[in-house]
Amino acid sequence: MTVVDPVSAPDASGRPRRATRRFPLFTRDTARPEGGGRAAPGDAPAPARQWPILAVLLVAGLGLLLTALDLFRIGTLLIGVALLVGGALRWVLPGVGMLAVRSRFTDIATYGVLGLSIALLAMMAQPDPWLEIPFLKDTLHFTVSNS
Repeated sequence: MTVVDPVSAPDASGRPRRATRRFPLFTRDTARPEGGGRAAPGDAPAPARQWPILAVLLVAGLGLLLTALDLFRIGTLLIGVALLVGGALRWVLPGVGMLAVRSRFTDIATYGVLGLSIALLAMMAQPDPWLEIPFLKDTLHFTVSNS
């Protein structure tokens, strides 16, 4: 018996299945995420083909270096900005190479939420926060005084 394609693989009795839109019983490969193709033509060198993730990694690496050099707030803020830039690149560009990990929506939401959270926490870090959100202080006093 020959199998024409995975969809027509034989059922338990050995008869070929009709062509359906169901997933095959056994998968042989993993589908590349939407937008996971090269960011530059195939004849370009590898760094040029993967420039979106390299840009995000370089900015995040610079943020880690600044954090290690005792510029905590600026370094951490730069890490958050790197993730926000990654989300923006994932949204705008049709092909982002290895920056595409999951579906486009999931990548944008993940990069955006993590980047915004890290940037906000960096701006609210003590001492002398750059950003103060009044209701958070009230929430903290409420939870500490009532426990």
